[in-house]
Amino acid sequence: MKPDPIPPTIEGIDRWAGIACPNDAARHGLSDLPPLIAELDVLRGSLVFEDEPSSFEAALQAEKETAP
Repeated sequence: MKPDPIPPTIEGIDRWAGIACPNDAARHGLSDLPPLIAELDVLRGSLVFEDEPSSFEAALQAEKETAP
């Protein structure tokens, strides 16, 4: 069984930002972080800066050409 990441997260926020966990609702909100981090970790390395949609480059060129 993996250790609960919530207590170290609360401690880290308190240590770095000086903000104590105010209530159970805030503690419950932190429980969303581990699944989100896991989802983002799956994407690691699959996207790169050059993967921007071509329409973004086209929009930049269009603005460049119409600028005074």
